[in-house]
Amino acid sequence: MLHVNIRRPTPEDREKLNDFFRTVIIDTFIKEGIGNQLNDLNEEIETKKRYLTSDFESTGEERYFLIAVFGNKIIGSIEFGPANEIIRNVSNPAFEGLVEVGTVFVHPDFQRSGVGNLLLKAMYETLRNNGIKEFCLDSGYKSAQLVWKKKFGEPDILLKDYWGKNFDHMIWKIKIREQE
Repeated sequence: MLHVNIRRPTPEDREKLNDFFRTVIIDTFIKEGIGNQLNDLNEEIETKKRYLTSDFESTGEERYFLIAVFGNKIIGSIEFGPANEIIRNVSNPAFEGLVEVGTVFVHPDFQRSGVGNLLLKAMYETLRNNGIKEFCLDSGYKSAQLVWKKKFGEPDILLKDYWGKNFDHMIWKIKIREQE
């Protein structure tokens, strides 16, 4: 098992985190077979950079990131904040007021090594400490959807062909249990 440090990012981490976002998003787009969709790819990278800026500018009040560090390398990220536009536009009142957990990224060289689970566990604790008992999570990436379905079951909302034929979008509503 890797010795991974989960911590809050500092402004000194900004450049490394932005490079990390770029690496993971490009890798994901290629693996998903959508690497040629450069506008979407670049927008996804810019969105993550804005989320990070929001965390720094609000000292974690608007967006709250945790990162996984191995040695001096950032190998994972997770954050929570307001639900994104897709969730707000399609969710029913049961999702109203929920925070969204997102930017759950693991560096390609460290995927399937437990880093994502460590980040989730740390996020559960952070949410509990903030009095948050449930959250939502969404994904349009097929590979991530398989992970989330295994972990959380079938999505609460399925947007069939949302991103094009056979490219669905899924949204989960998740209760944090004490044992997590």
